[in-house]
Amino acid sequence: MSAPDLDYRTAFDLAPIGMVLSRHRLVVDCNRRVLEMFRAQRDELVGRSFEVLYPSTDEYERTGARIVASLGADGGYADDRVMKRMDGELFWCHVSGRALDAADPHAAGIWSFEDLSARRALKVDFTAREREIAALLIDGATSKQIGKKLGISPRTVDVYRARLMRKVGANTTPELVHRLLSS
Repeated sequence: MSAPDLDYRTAFDLAPIGMVLSRHRLVVDCNRRVLEMFRAQRDELVGRSFEVLYPSTDEYERTGARIVASLGADGGYADDRVMKRMDGELFWCHVSGRALDAADPHAAGIWSFEDLSARRALKVDFTAREREIAALLIDGATSKQIGKKLGISPRTVDVYRARLMRKVGANTTPELVHRLLSS
């Protein structure tokens, strides 16, 4: 049996990470790994809004706004976030990508998705805002940085952090982060 021809399409389809090409937050194309990761059929994603991959419409909208606000000068963006498989299961996912035009971030982009569930299981039922704050705490952001990124006050971040600590049984922020990473 001979190896398949090595071309860009083959490389895209067989890449070890999930890859998506997008226009205006619609999936234009995706590879096999994305379909496996999100437990989707091709027609469930291609031509559809990224919204189907988010736990809620609110998280989809806030993440879109955060991408625009945080886009690097080179058009790059990356974060860890909770995503939703087509069967409804929530999981931690590392998302990174590049807007082809930094001046219009959602016009066209190339995105990669890495399923983190083998390293970071989602066992506690968090609200959408708690998931956002948890992801930023794991990245090492302060209350002030989180507040600025999410458009809320640092005091509000502290209230959410306290809720997260109660939910996972942590007494300190480092313990909270450890439990979020190992839960």
